[in-house]
Amino acid sequence: MMPWLAVTLELEAGAVDAFGDALLEAGAQSVSLESGRLSAILEGRADAAATIAAAARSSGIAAPRFTAQKLEDRDWVRASQAQFEPFAVGRLWIGASWHEAPSDGRRVVRIDPGLAFGTGSHPTTRLVLRFLEQGIHGDERVLDYGCGSGILAIAAAKLGAARVDAVDLDAQAVEAAAANATLNQVAVRACPPEALPPAQYDVVVSNILLQPLVLLAPLLAARVKPGGRIALAGVLESQADELAAAYAPCFEATVALRLDGWALVAGVHA
Repeated sequence: MMPWLAVTLELEAGAVDAFGDALLEAGAQSVSLESGRLSAILEGRADAAATIAAAARSSGIAAPRFTAQKLEDRDWVRASQAQFEPFAVGRLWIGASWHEAPSDGRRVVRIDPGLAFGTGSHPTTRLVLRFLEQGIHGDERVLDYGCGSGILAIAAAKLGAARVDAVDLDAQAVEAAAANATLNQVAVRACPPEALPPAQYDVVVSNILLQPLVLLAPLLAARVKPGGRIALAGVLESQADELAAAYAPCFEATVALRLDGWALVAGVHA
């Protein structure tokens, strides 16, 4: 069994979400909030201090105090199963393979907790799920850019999208998205960016972080067909205006949804 490193950090409440995102960017395999404390899972051979220092630099938050301990695979799986609770977003129900799905007609999305990718419980993911649940009515072409586990792409397919492509720079994410699509018995094409065929989409969603989203603005805008929609998440409400401005040349982008201090910026391609 492969050992992992469990790190617990001491942070002020207002810094937890931003620092958690920065930890993922710095190489953490997962992050979670338990009893008001931020925990992260790192590869067993990782340098915890260096990872936290990198997250501090990118987030602009002072490096917090932390503790670290080794964690075996079986302990991680048990902890993940105990912490992950199913949830519903409108017509969607998201849960793991061991949860009993409701029989009320909701579209069931199965995502098991993994080491590297989330289950959809973070507010930013829920915002995009809400956007898709409200906006996908059938036969749309959808692109999920920065797909991670593939949860957004799978949800779009479950809601009736005609074609769904899922892209990620991380090869493990591409594999995870493809495997989860198979688990959910939906057709999702998962690939790295360079393998994405030239095409425009009715809906493009991207749930990453502010700076990558700003840099990707020309690329993502070019993927949305005239009259198509874009939805961008992974940003705090205080960052939403900056993100909307980056997409203003092609979209009338505004804050469409908010949840727990996070925002979803959406717009229609002119």
